Amino acid sequence: MRLTRAALTVAATALAPALVLTGPAFAAGDSSPSTAVSTAPAADGSGTPVGEMSDDDLRIAILRILADEDSGRRVVREANEALDIGTTEAMRYFLETGYPLAQAEDDHVALFRILADPASGKRVTKEINQLLDSGTAQDIRQWLETGYPLAQAEDDHVALFRILADPASGKRVTKEINQLLDSGTAQDIRQWLETGYRLAQAEDDQVALFRILARPDISEAMRAAVGKAIDGTPEEMRYFLEYGQYEVDA
Repeated sequence: MRLTRAALTVAATALAPALVLTGPAFAAGDSSPSTAVSTAPAADGSGTPVGEMSDDDLRIAILRILADEDSGRRVVREANEALDIGTTEAMRYFLETGYPLAQAEDDHVALFRILADPASGKRVTKEINQLLDSGTAQDIRQWLETGYPLAQAEDDHVALFRILADPASGKRVTKEINQLLDSGTAQDIRQWLETGYRLAQAEDDQVALFRILARPDISEAMRAAVGKAIDGTPEEMRYFLEYGQYEVDA
């Protein structure tokens, strides 16, 4: 019987206070690829190798991998299979051989997911393509842990400057970007691009729509269309300002 994520976490924490097998969290989000560490775990603080672990230590090490939210699909599947078999040989094989191989596959999947994301910038895309061309499993693992956050941060800064240079950017958008450039962290900037930008843009778009309503020569058709846009979603307001308003009186 396979344990739930919560049960795995409790079990691993209670049974193995001395074991250390945690990896750095992925810097980039809620739909983030796997970033679990691929090195074989030590049994305890003395650094006992996998080959010298007891059955309990082997089981606990696998439970810790399963409890890690960053573990990918193949890692989770094969870890569960090793626990289901339950023999010393099966668990040891997973930790020494199966885990690195499964992690390497999950890491490749992570790269393709990032590459397929339309929001991925030039540096991120360039570095992923280089890794896919000639990177080792270790190169990919290191990039996901440290290189990706750095490349993402650079692309995010470029995105801010592009928005700032857009004549259509309104006051709130401009104000918030300048604040981020002055004192925002990489995480602040990422969060703003994902959620804050949409909200700031929506406020600026509402202001722009009310300005259209204030025109003395506005037609009834335009007034009705603007009113409908104001009641709509941020995306509908943006579309109206970019395209819809020019179609009303055409």
